[in-house]
Amino acid sequence: MAKISTVKDFFMMYVDGFKTMSKTSKLLWVIILVKLFIMFAILKVFFFPNFLNSVASTEEEKAEYVIEKLIQD
Repeated sequence: MAKISTVKDFFMMYVDGFKTMSKTSKLLWVIILVKLFIMFAILKVFFFPNFLNSVASTEEEKAEYVIEKLIQD
């Protein structure tokens, strides 16, 4: 195997690998990317709201709230 000497060669190695994939492999990658998008973009909005904005309005108040919660048992 030839030595990979440049960043371009490294990138082209992956491009060639993806070009030679079968249709099944490409479909699996599409499914993986869709699932990642759903996990990080859509679920974050519903399950991880920005709680600090509802507790405090300024950065100082947010910092004080976090410090208080860290100090409590």
